[in-house]
Amino acid sequence: MQIDRIDRHILELLAADARMAVSTVAGAVGLSQSAATRRIQALEAAGMIEGYTARLGARRLGFAVTALVDITLGTQIEEDLARFEAAVGAIDGVVDCALVSGAQDYRLRIVCRDLDDYERLHREHLGRLPGVTTISSRFVLRPVPTRSEADALLGGGGRQG
Repeated sequence: MQIDRIDRHILELLAADARMAVSTVAGAVGLSQSAATRRIQALEAAGMIEGYTARLGARRLGFAVTALVDITLGTQIEEDLARFEAAVGAIDGVVDCALVSGAQDYRLRIVCRDLDDYERLHREHLGRLPGVTTISSRFVLRPVPTRSEADALLGGGGRQG
């Protein structure tokens, strides 16, 4: 699906506020509500909108520690990767898991209440994941504001529509 400037504007609006009413989106992009609804549905059907989520305040919810964890497996056999991915997906606190290139196989982002909570998670879960040979943890001192996902995907040097 090729997107035009109106679709791009709709994506930017919904990325900034996924709860924005369709009538508000329609007014902002100069379409009728039904035309805006059709465009949003087409963007969803094309997979350009994958879903709608709320950004949670981890610290305000009691998760003061964020760990970036690099994991190396003993093999890269598809079955071993699948077993690892299924096991890591069941661990509370794992926010992201990515298969990566380089010396490590996976990068996890984990949120914990404190360092004791991370130590427990490491002992009870990370150290027991199938196929793991090394675990290297780093702790986020503070997040650095960056571009939003919409700006990164649609802004500056993005695709033209």
